[in-house]
Amino acid sequence: MEKEKGPNFLEEIIAEDVAAGKHGGRVLTRFPPEPNGYLHIGHSKSICLNFGLASKFGGVTNLRFDDTNPVTEDTEYVESIKEDIKWLGFNWANEFYASDYFEQLYEFAVELIKKDLAYVDDSSAEEIAAAKGTPTTPGKDSPFRSRSVEENLDLFSRMRNGEFKEGEKVLRAKIDMASPNMHLRDPLMYRIKHAHHHRTGDKWCIYPMYDFAHGQSDSIEKITHSICTLEFEVHKPLYEWFIDKLGIFPSKQYEFARLNMTYTVMSKRKLLQLVNEKHVDGWDDPRMPTISGLRRRGYTPESIRMFAEKIGVARRENIIDVGLLEFCIREDLNKTAMRGMVVLDPVKLVIENYPEGQTEVLKGENNPEAEDKGGYRDIPFGKELWIEREDFREVAEKKYFRLAPGLMVRLKHAYIIKCESFTKDASDRVTEIRCTYVPESKSGNDTSGINVKGTLHWVAAHAAAPVEVRLYDRLFRVEDPSSEEGDFKDYINPESLHVISSAMAEPTVALAKAGDKFQFLRKGYFCADKNSVSGKPVFNRTVTLKDTWAKEERKGA
Repeated sequence: MEKEKGPNFLEEIIAEDVAAGKHGGRVLTRFPPEPNGYLHIGHSKSICLNFGLASKFGGVTNLRFDDTNPVTEDTEYVESIKEDIKWLGFNWANEFYASDYFEQLYEFAVELIKKDLAYVDDSSAEEIAAAKGTPTTPGKDSPFRSRSVEENLDLFSRMRNGEFKEGEKVLRAKIDMASPNMHLRDPLMYRIKHAHHHRTGDKWCIYPMYDFAHGQSDSIEKITHSICTLEFEVHKPLYEWFIDKLGIFPSKQYEFARLNMTYTVMSKRKLLQLVNEKHVDGWDDPRMPTISGLRRRGYTPESIRMFAEKIGVARRENIIDVGLLEFCIREDLNKTAMRGMVVLDPVKLVIENYPEGQTEVLKGENNPEAEDKGGYRDIPFGKELWIEREDFREVAEKKYFRLAPGLMVRLKHAYIIKCESFTKDASDRVTEIRCTYVPESKSGNDTSGINVKGTLHWVAAHAAAPVEVRLYDRLFRVEDPSSEEGDFKDYINPESLHVISSAMAEPTVALAKAGDKFQFLRKGYFCADKNSVSGKPVFNRTVTLKDTWAKEERKGA
């Protein structure tokens, strides 16, 4: 029995705040994605955490798009993010955009200028970077740091009015160029960008930096617990400095370890490279760690929420084995996926003593693991069948329990058969296997008294439907491609996709609609792809029945 987890450190913090009556006992969190790409499995942890914590304490969560960079952001990404969050099973209380607050943020900046806590700098990006110093040596004051409040107000207003080119001027906070925290060395607050914004159009040509927009947006919404990943820990003093100097609602930031996972990359920049350079078939390619890619591959919201629960919330960075995610989807699909038989590499099997022209309909369990037992499906059976080529050998080794001359096996849901002979073509390839069957050995009514160790799946030739099967594997062949030498793309797994266009399926499988999930007996879990066409569905392998990757890796070591 799995040991029940105690509260994590964030739950303890919120529980203490609620008990103390902080913010009137109110809990309001937010999920603030930048709409510059599709969400990935790492974001799912943050989504589950923000929505889950708020719900646990009777609060709610805002969805706020951090749309402060018009060059990289797009409405397509906004819509995909909303779809992913809903698919995961969460609903936000309010939908906001940082761009909703552009006027208020501008006024905040003006207030800081009036307090002589911000100034317009004409230095180039290179000059600003050079003057920042290093973590062990202090930075140097900008020659424009001593501008008067009046001059700064005038220049900032003219920046807004579009009088200057990109890179010509920036607005910086006036804090401490000698601070040991590099983020406090007069950080940028605004930059000029003459670019069309997906929501505000061409109204603005100056845009706030993340560090200025984020904390103030939290404050405007009166967020009680601003939960971020650990890389933002060094940004916290600046987050608090802005709020303190503006005297606004004191939102508080808390950090947790982000999700890193083996055999993939989580950087949006790197994922965008994979898409743009055609290493994958778009953001929702089933090999991608994006939520849309996982959904297309056949992952379920339940499995991803289970995964987020199992990895928990920590303060220390670590890398999670993708095998845990695969375990979660197997656990879910084992109880929910329909069963079906599909032969991926078909070879003909003829039952010589089965009556010519006779067919029958057998019964197969839809899902023996389902709570309601799933019911039964009809499975056609006849004289000629398709079986897997790998299930036959011309010569049987010791402890081989599948089909070979003289050996007996059971056909799943059907009869016991015995291999009598086989034929081959001119290229020495087996073309037909000839067997006999034991009529009294029918599954569910076996009176033959014969015990066999092997059971094979099969498809009746007269009712078989051709389907395409895509066998997906891990996108990278090393655990942490980002930490390897050279370009991370050098470590893409060339065997991450194998397309089988000649698979044969039983009729119920062939009727699948996009998104339908199956366990193909002995082969793994599969999902009908969105590109399926009438008469020939396409199936994506979600995950194998067991983890064969680690075993193969050990074999190759």
